[in-house]
Amino acid sequence: MVLYAKDIAETDFIILPGEKSALEAAKIMAEKKHGYALVSSDGRVSGIVTEWDYLSKVIAKEKSPSSVLLRDIMAKNLYTVPGTEGIDSLSKMMAERGIRRVVVMDGDKILGVITSKTILKRLDDYVNRVSSQIARLQSPF
Repeated sequence: MVLYAKDIAETDFIILPGEKSALEAAKIMAEKKHGYALVSSDGRVSGIVTEWDYLSKVIAKEKSPSSVLLRDIMAKNLYTVPGTEGIDSLSKMMAERGIRRVVVMDGDKILGVITSKTILKRLDDYVNRVSSQIARLQSPF
């Protein structure tokens, strides 16, 4: 039983234009209880803004969130994987590179986002399912 990125990708994510202010984006992120937002420009996702970006690039630099644009604080090194990527290699890559969020793609289409929290939850579910199957197979009845 192999678990793929497309199987665990969370489909509830936010995409906001790079021209949106950090303040407006923060309100949307807070309302939807997300610690990140994908940022688009020219109709394509070009980066990601996270809580860390707010902390390090807005708050710590004493900038006004209403005057900062997402495109100015977003991380441009967006990590993407195909939906057919196995969860084992995906989790290894995330751990080795210190990545907390990965965008799952099918060609040019975004299938969802996988966070480190998603990986932990899904791996726990997966281990429990496999353990149950093994226990059933070993049962004499």
